[in-house]
Amino acid sequence: MTDTLRSHTEALRDLLERQFQAHTGQLTELTVYSREADHGGYDPDTLRALMETARQGIADTATALRRMSEGTYGSCEACGGEIPVARLEILPSARHCVPCQQRQRR
Repeated sequence: MTDTLRSHTEALRDLLERQFQAHTGQLTELTVYSREADHGGYDPDTLRALMETARQGIADTATALRRMSEGTYGSCEACGGEIPVARLEILPSARHCVPCQQRQRR
């Protein structure tokens, strides 16, 4: 972990923890809606998609927090290079640098 990343780690950890709580709260709310007759006003397919998005958000933030505790946070999982702090501030659960992320999308 670079000094630049080290100096931003606490703020990024706080952001990840807030995102984890938000995704968990959203999933809880959507789960309640899924049990209601009118699905909380959501179309069943939309509700399932929103629940999956919340689940993925929980998984992504949990993985980022785990990587932070292991000391591997901020390193690209593909090339091992440093993920720029600016990218992590925008997407704190990023697992790849931009070039590797672009290669994966192709």
